[in-house]
Amino acid sequence: MAGNSLRRQLSARFDRSRRRAYIDNSETPTYVIGDVHGRHDLLAEVEATIVADASRLPGRKLIVMLGDFIDRGPSSARVISRLMAPPPPNFDRVCLTGNHELAMLSYIDDDISLSQWFAMGADVTLHSYGLDAAHLARQYPSQKKLDEFIRSSLPASHVTFMRELPILLDTPNALFVHAGIDPEVPIADQVDEDLVFIRSRFLDSVQPLPKLVVHGHTPIKEVKARGLRLNLDTGAFHTGRLTAARLWNGRVHVFST
Repeated sequence: MAGNSLRRQLSARFDRSRRRAYIDNSETPTYVIGDVHGRHDLLAEVEATIVADASRLPGRKLIVMLGDFIDRGPSSARVISRLMAPPPPNFDRVCLTGNHELAMLSYIDDDISLSQWFAMGADVTLHSYGLDAAHLARQYPSQKKLDEFIRSSLPASHVTFMRELPILLDTPNALFVHAGIDPEVPIADQVDEDLVFIRSRFLDSVQPLPKLVVHGHTPIKEVKARGLRLNLDTGAFHTGRLTAARLWNGRVHVFST
């Protein structure tokens, strides 16, 4: 119910279609990382594993991040800073938006309230930026003044980074997206709301998919390819397992922290 309520609140944002990216990675070893949710420690660990694994592979490599970099875990600000920095040597990196990044932007743009963002685990995100919302609420008894202070205190570079994230990465053999796609709709006609929120209509559908869809958003205990679906969200913020996959030469290799 909470998720459906937030989707309704974000309706104004879904009226503004996000950028979609296309890369021909046919010859490129591609590494995909699931939902990080503020676990900078796990991101650093899995990135080191990727660099070691890629050292024996030819040419440049690609890292794809599936969104939900913030909220719930303790180090959202460090995660965003890391993703804004250059990728490891000999790598390119594409970061996709998730529903949590869109929620943060919606709070900044006054489309949702602070309490609605907090329901998604934003209190620890603000802590990671040095903002104690409970303490600030005592200093700013007016909600409007509190919101103004918080919004003005978040780094403009981080906000800009999140605003510019594409919502989908299409490649010849795989589609990378945060939540999934509507199986009834062509890739070119997918709507942003489904790309960051969809669950059962995608996960339970028997409709053939156009290509492998690599996604996160719905936490699972064990990663298994289900037909042309590959879910890499293993709930890193509470399980300590951040999962990644290597796609190369038609094969998938999965590994976790």
